[in-house]
Amino acid sequence: MEAELIGVSNNIQRIRDIIERVADTSLNVVVCGETGVGKELVVQHLYRRSNRFGKPFVKVNCAALPDTLLESEMFGYEPGAFTGADKRRRGKFEQANGGVLFLDEIGDMSLPLQSKLLHVLQGGDFTPLGSEKAVKTDAWVIAATNHDLERDLIEGKFREDLYFRLSAIRITIEPLRRRPEDIPHLINYYIKKYSEEFQGKRFTAPRKKTIERLRSYSWPGNVRELQNMIKRIMILGDDDETLDNLLRTPESRVEDGQGRPEATSPLFDPRELANLANLSLKEMRKRAADRVEREVISYVLNKTAWNRSKATRILKISYKTLLYKIKDLGIEPPPDVFD
Repeated sequence: MEAELIGVSNNIQRIRDIIERVADTSLNVVVCGETGVGKELVVQHLYRRSNRFGKPFVKVNCAALPDTLLESEMFGYEPGAFTGADKRRRGKFEQANGGVLFLDEIGDMSLPLQSKLLHVLQGGDFTPLGSEKAVKTDAWVIAATNHDLERDLIEGKFREDLYFRLSAIRITIEPLRRRPEDIPHLINYYIKKYSEEFQGKRFTAPRKKTIERLRSYSWPGNVRELQNMIKRIMILGDDDETLDNLLRTPESRVEDGQGRPEATSPLFDPRELANLANLSLKEMRKRAADRVEREVISYVLNKTAWNRSKATRILKISYKTLLYKIKDLGIEPPPDVFD
């Protein structure tokens, strides 16, 4: 079942219109929006409606790799370019020649790499690491980011010339909380999709009351969170107690006016207090600190779709520390059925 751009909101209708107008132009496009709104889905729609459909579609996650690896991934390298480079490797720009190069999380790219990317966009060529020969490329570059690029420009984190080069066309996907009219349509779509995937299982359609409650929820994780919620409801049911518990999970928080996550439950459930009474203040403080850490780390991991590199930057801890915390606090990714 091919993923569709679902919705009736003005924002979604305008995005469909932009896609139809831009798809065959090869103008550079940047797709902006919060994590989980469906930026890659919009990029895929651009690709499928273009005259490059059927040619290479190559994705680079700019947030997942350190600079040295990202540069070699994008531009490739010759034998002997660095230790371990024993054969030539074609970079993503070369692989995407004639097709689409999707630069996901472009806002996380370092300034030195932004400069090299700008050179490729201006001249249509690049030089692999360890080579003196330029390679021509005709890749249609489409980028996506959850950053506020205008703010990054002001703060000196993103090059102004690259911004204007990339964003010949800018598509902004509004967060789900600003287009509640799309939610019932998304619910129906994912129920149909997962009913086909979970063949052999019996499901009951969500109650009208459930749909209204989901429609009024703020969806900090946007469409990705909605997808996971529908899977859970289809498997666990949508009685009031189950729904209450689902909407209290770390990935399912309400937001205040500034977009900060606000917990829906106290630090300790009142039913736990009797068991805590026998602990020393030091032990209680340790438990409380662990619980807070677990909640915050789980929230950030879910918001970043378990991109650990990105989570370390948000949490301002080392990658090694994050791995230790995940193991020590017993934080687990959602089961595959909920991915």
